[in-house]
Amino acid sequence: QVQVVESGGGLVQPGGSLRLSCAASGSIFSIYAMGWYRQAPGKQRELVATITSGGSTNYAGSVKGRFTISIDNAKNTVYLQMLSLNPEDTAVYCCNARMATIDRRVLVDYWGQGTQVTVSS
Repeated sequence: QVQVVESGGGLVQPGGSLRLSCAASGSIFSIYAMGWYRQAPGKQRELVATITSGGSTNYAGSVKGRFTISIDNAKNTVYLQMLSLNPEDTAVYCCNARMATIDRRVLVDYWGQGTQVTVSS
């Protein structure tokens, strides 16, 4: 059994910053990639940023230059540093981990419960 748990959301003023963390734990065999997705009210879930265990990154155009994703492979943890936040960034941010478990050695997507990020004055 595995768990994916996010932390670090909250309320921030426009122009502010937040750092999200997401840790995967349990019977992990290997992690291929981890990433962040977000869903705002009334909108579809969208990719924010992903990173492979080798460090290759991919960002949504709307966050390039403002958000930075990083991974600590030893801790099975991914981080999302968010700068210059604006109200359009308000959403539930969900962590994804594409990994194989000890029992089932095929890559499967696992999701966290999500953490709320609200950008408002």
